[in-house]
Amino acid sequence: METHLKTIGQRPPADQPIKHLKPHVDPATLLHRQLLDGPFWQRIPAYRNVDEATFLDHTWQAKNSITNPQKLLAAVQDVVPPAFYEDVAEGFHRAPMSIRVSPYLLSLIEWGDPYNDPLRRQFVPVASRLLPDHPKLTLDSLHEQADAPVPGLTHRYPDKALFLTLDTCPVYCRFCTRSYAVGVDTDNVEKVSLKATEDRWDSAFQYISERVELEDIVVSGGDSYQLKARQITLIGNRLLEMPNIRRIRFATKGPAVMPMKLITDTEWVDALTAVVERGRKLHKEVVLHTHFNHPNEITAITKRALDIVFERGIITRNQSVLQRGVNDSVATMQLLVKRLGHCQVHPYYVYVHDLVKGVEDLRTTLQTALDLEKAVRGVTAGFHTPTFVVDAPGGGGKRVAHSFEHYDRDTGISVFAAPSVKPGFFVYFDPVDTLSPEIQQRWKSTAESDRMVEAAITQAKLNQAATARASSIR
Repeated sequence: METHLKTIGQRPPADQPIKHLKPHVDPATLLHRQLLDGPFWQRIPAYRNVDEATFLDHTWQAKNSITNPQKLLAAVQDVVPPAFYEDVAEGFHRAPMSIRVSPYLLSLIEWGDPYNDPLRRQFVPVASRLLPDHPKLTLDSLHEQADAPVPGLTHRYPDKALFLTLDTCPVYCRFCTRSYAVGVDTDNVEKVSLKATEDRWDSAFQYISERVELEDIVVSGGDSYQLKARQITLIGNRLLEMPNIRRIRFATKGPAVMPMKLITDTEWVDALTAVVERGRKLHKEVVLHTHFNHPNEITAITKRALDIVFERGIITRNQSVLQRGVNDSVATMQLLVKRLGHCQVHPYYVYVHDLVKGVEDLRTTLQTALDLEKAVRGVTAGFHTPTFVVDAPGGGGKRVAHSFEHYDRDTGISVFAAPSVKPGFFVYFDPVDTLSPEIQQRWKSTAESDRMVEAAITQAKLNQAATARASSIR
């Protein structure tokens, strides 16, 4: 035994090559380290003469954001045909979200093939690709307002609350689950007002302080990127001063769509850093949660911005939304996860796309998520591997994608239970266009669709009972 241990610990002679069990990796294949760099924005006609200092100015980005199809035409000009702009104009007429796209994000879209570009699909709707909404869709499918004791504060989980501090974002996503409130009114959605007023915030603070079980607050919106530095300080300190609060998350899509704010808005970063450091001294965790969906959203500018956050000692986690034609392939999702890790961002969740008005073309099947999770797990460290979840319609909260009580791949109906959140069953639906023609026809009938849902819930109950019996036998 002693000789064997010595043998294991011995080094090979210096002149003896080490035996590699795996073939050598070509550095050129490590795509997650290859980030877009240089003045890539100058490919856009309107930005050909924009220098780096100007492009990295977050105020210039905000001022020059695209807010209507006419501004898009002025920026991209003759790179795409006139028919495309007509398609966009009609797309926004039918969309629940108003348009707001930063010059940075616009520069990352491949305008040579805009219909298939994964970033265009997320932010710029085209009428020709839209699909009818699912028959079971509602505007606030997650019932955030129903679980709001005061305006803009959702208390669903026992020890966590979602604080919607404002209703604006640096960029508006087509697929926003809060299209009932975020942004300005559109042609078909009148928004719920959640303005950044301290009177409204005071009501939320009072509620939070009176609920001793609350320990975890997500500061979101809208987008916490839009909060002024003094507001970050105010909100952070008010929450840190409450004895019951142990964890605070500032949620933002900003680093994905306007990373230069972290580079040039020193006052905002300093304010966030001060809250994080004060929290650490109080033994309370304050972190940043961001939202990247595609590896093309991560550039050398992103890495530079996130390096600043990392140097400040701020933990950053990411939450992605699974989207058709965006990140629903194995190669894309694996590259996204690896690229996030390269930037010291922990992939946290991948959400199966919520039932959102006007974006049925972006939703995938639940089976897609199940297959992707198998493919992603194992390509990197476990703490850099996201959990794929369904945010259960009706307020059931986040359920691990494979934890369904029943999933009928034919009808596209999956049934979840959330015993620690709410009683009953919560039903999610695959996009109708992914189902067989026969089932699609059944979804056109309210009576037939109701029967399919009832059958799925009945089977979920039977599955639960069978599992309970098996557990009692063991």
